Amino acid sequence: MMLEESFKPTVMFFRLTNFLVTFQTMTNKILLDLINTREVTSLIDNIIVETEKEKEYDEVVKKVVKRLAENYLYIKSKNQHHSIYKQIDEQNA
Repeated sequence: MMLEESFKPTVMFFRLTNFLVTFQTMTNKILLDLINTREVTSLIDNIIVETEKEKEYDEVVKKVVKRLAENYLYIKSKNQHHSIYKQIDEQNA
């Protein structure tokens, strides 16, 4: 006899199988050249822009926002940096 809740099923619904891996692969393909030049680091749903100068930073952010928009992806507003707001406004104009 088993105690209640001592066994948890290990079933994953088909549509959710490898979701994180699939999303990471998609993000890597979208940002491949920026990742290769080490301007951008991507980890699942986080994109980190690494530059030495603010002007370069703004240019890379603009590229990232444009590519995400072209691939129907969006950025959560609570995680946005001030320069991302500017780039999104320019995209929508």
